[in-house]
Amino acid sequence: MNISTVILAVGTVLLCAAVGCLVYLFILLTRALKTYIRSKQVRREMSEAAKSLGEVLKTHRTQQKMTQEFVAEALGVSRQAVSKWESGLSDPSTSNLIALGKLWKIPPEELLSQARK
Repeated sequence: MNISTVILAVGTVLLCAAVGCLVYLFILLTRALKTYIRSKQVRREMSEAAKSLGEVLKTHRTQQKMTQEFVAEALGVSRQAVSKWESGLSDPSTSNLIALGKLWKIPPEELLSQARK
């Protein structure tokens, strides 16, 4: 066996190893993509089930049969401020969040825990 035959054999082995690695990488990527695609429905359901803080505030307000104007007067803010909180354009301050909890007789932590972030 001469040196060129050995070099050719080593080159062939290295080429086969490289091709094998690429095939293995392709298989891993394919599996990961399939898993991601299958999880799309789960991710969609979770995002639909989760509520923003504004949605939580609106839900509690309507369950208590209160208007935005009533909540605003009780907290000493404008009706537009309550509307912005519910639409997600702004968030209530910590003191307003505590006041909302007192108004609705629930801990403010519960309002936050019901909201996704």
